[in-house]
Amino acid sequence: MVKHLDFLSFAQYIFFAIILAAIPARSDDETPIPDTPDGVKTWFDANVKPLADRAGTLEKALEAAEAKPKTIKVRADGSGEFKTITDAVKSIPAKNTQRIIVDIGPGTYTEKVIIEEDKPFITFLGPEGGERPTLAFGDTAAKTVAPYTATLEVDSDFFVASNLIIQNTAPRPKGERKPAQAAVAFRIGGNMGAFYNVKMIGFLNTLCDDKGSHFFKDCFIEGTYDFIFGNGKSIYLQTEINVLADVPKELNVITAQARESEDQDVGFSIVHCKVGGKGSGAYLGEPLRPMPKVVFAYCAMSDVVNVKGWINNNFVPKAEGDFFFGEYKNTGPGADPAGRVKFAKQLTEEEVKPFLNLGYIKGTSWLLPPPKV
Repeated sequence: MVKHLDFLSFAQYIFFAIILAAIPARSDDETPIPDTPDGVKTWFDANVKPLADRAGTLEKALEAAEAKPKTIKVRADGSGEFKTITDAVKSIPAKNTQRIIVDIGPGTYTEKVIIEEDKPFITFLGPEGGERPTLAFGDTAAKTVAPYTATLEVDSDFFVASNLIIQNTAPRPKGERKPAQAAVAFRIGGNMGAFYNVKMIGFLNTLCDDKGSHFFKDCFIEGTYDFIFGNGKSIYLQTEINVLADVPKELNVITAQARESEDQDVGFSIVHCKVGGKGSGAYLGEPLRPMPKVVFAYCAMSDVVNVKGWINNNFVPKAEGDFFFGEYKNTGPGADPAGRVKFAKQLTEEEVKPFLNLGYIKGTSWLLPPPKV
């Protein structure tokens, strides 16, 4: 009798093990990003599983698109299917339903690339561990508005970029800042976009995080004034923020978030990033619209950061109560809270919690690891 029970117990164990193995892994929207940089990789690997482990948990259209990816090659020397990125993008049909990986070879591609809203599921991929391709152009706002000066403009959903350099080569503005001097390197206006090991280079308005949910990891963003701006809802993780502040008396501001009202669920969550560069007067952010929302958490801040931390350049003082400029457990000489402006806040563990997990961007339904060919 005992042997019979033991056999049943073993059989039940095997049965449940098979059932559990068949259940697809889920990314976790609630597990917080660790408070130390060393724990981030383990956290990421545990919560951003590859496609093979995510059946039935992703957006249906995304899962279908990823099932049979197609790769097209761009090579500046003519050895690929296309010599320009623009021609590769043009070859992708409107209302595309398949993941198209644009495999971009080394070199500099001097072109302005626009991906329209009706071309989702596109990936720009440079070589892993090799020379990253550079997409470069020099447009400015002299003839248009700032967001549309971008070297790379993306309005489609599920866009991914990895191992790429995006640069606006327009000259550095001298003297007084003017709207016509804005020169964006990258504008993302599509939803559910992911960016890995992407370097964005410019001066005024380098990155336009325009709208939608986005995830930036292991990136590099460089500029002088409002060089991360827009109204997206994004996580910036282990990304280097480099301030170019070597011009005397130049006003340097990193972020300019454009939240308009309480009912807009947007904002920038900047976590485990390095804030450095030249100078000693850069502000973490300013309001671009009446109710900006920006959080810096676990960031290493050099003395490039102004002791006041934040600046109100655009609104009357009574509006400052509507700003959400938060800091949490940052380190380094630029993180000292003692001299911060009154409208900035040192957040509590409970207040910062919503900004420190994938739930902030609803990442469990769409975020995948860096692509590979």
